[in-house]
Amino acid sequence: MTQPPALPQDLETGSFALRLMTPEGPCVVALRQGQAFDMTPAFGTASAWFNTEDPLAAIAARGRPMALDLPAALANAHHAAQDPQKPWLLAPIDLQVIKAAGVTYVRSMLERVIEERCRGDASQAEAIRAEVRGMIGDDLANLVPGSPEAARVKAALVEKGWWSQYLEVGIGPDAEIFTKAPVLSAVGPGAKVGVHPVSQWSNPEPEAVMVVSAQGKILGATLGNDVNLRDVEGRSALLLGRAKDNNAACALGPLIRLFDEGFTLEDVRQGELTLTITGRDGFALEETGRIGVISRDPTEVVGQMIGAHHQYPDGAVLFLGTPFSPSKDRGAAGMGFTHHAGDVVRIATPRLGALENEVDRTDSCPPWRFGIGALMANLAKRGFPQ
Repeated sequence: MTQPPALPQDLETGSFALRLMTPEGPCVVALRQGQAFDMTPAFGTASAWFNTEDPLAAIAARGRPMALDLPAALANAHHAAQDPQKPWLLAPIDLQVIKAAGVTYVRSMLERVIEERCRGDASQAEAIRAEVRGMIGDDLANLVPGSPEAARVKAALVEKGWWSQYLEVGIGPDAEIFTKAPVLSAVGPGAKVGVHPVSQWSNPEPEAVMVVSAQGKILGATLGNDVNLRDVEGRSALLLGRAKDNNAACALGPLIRLFDEGFTLEDVRQGELTLTITGRDGFALEETGRIGVISRDPTEVVGQMIGAHHQYPDGAVLFLGTPFSPSKDRGAAGMGFTHHAGDVVRIATPRLGALENEVDRTDSCPPWRFGIGALMANLAKRGFPQ
């Protein structure tokens, strides 16, 4: 069978983790060198597996070899053609806390400043974008957050009345790290992603996502869409939860790529994300951005997320931030980009695969009903660890 383009190009030689929904309930599956292993009987959850001393060694030691038609499970994940009697891919995490870092790239930092100065009015974006760039340009890309040079830039902008809370977390000592969504609420490949109908200015945020153990070790990476309501957050940063945490507004997948001898954190740094959006109205957009141009290294951001002051006993995943926010005009000149229902969003990089989802209203996406209690009850019924 031909491998779908949504799967990593070197799937047969890597180490991966995924979750399947089956008629009996969710299963945790490992892929190692092209062979599939059911990890559910040994661990119950992806979280428990990832928090072992050596998750890679646990695959051969405790996984049960199984037959898996991964292309079929990926195809069955599509909301429009799903057969509930056959397996389909879920978001590849379960009990991990879903965290996100904001304003970690210069382009996205400038867009946040623009949102703030627009107060949620997209019609002002282009004029303010030009004004902001004229004031500070793109040279902030070379600033090390928290450095003496960054402090001097801050002082100059404060003096001119241009300092922003987004610049504070973009070049200041402390990263913006927030809880993106509740445990188990993320949707997987093929599912709908939600935009609240109150918003008139929304966008996807294509991101690399770090998978982190309870001990703070980065175990691997996946792809994520941190859907955002730009006008809501632009009105006030205190509306971050309203802008970010909505039904189906967090997508992850298709797989987690675990670090091994052939794939490391350096491969993530060297990766490039490609975002494509196609709309029912004929709109099309494609943009690319390098993960490695992040202003704070992934190890630093993870270090600010977890440690002596913040513990996550079931582990966590961390969205690293987006290298870009799409700004191509859709409709009237100067109005920039916003989502329409039916948009198909695809986030891809060769060695992690592609995460594809269709946009709909949050109240038209399937409601989230399978939470922690349901998962624990299901595992107990099947006789698996909890």
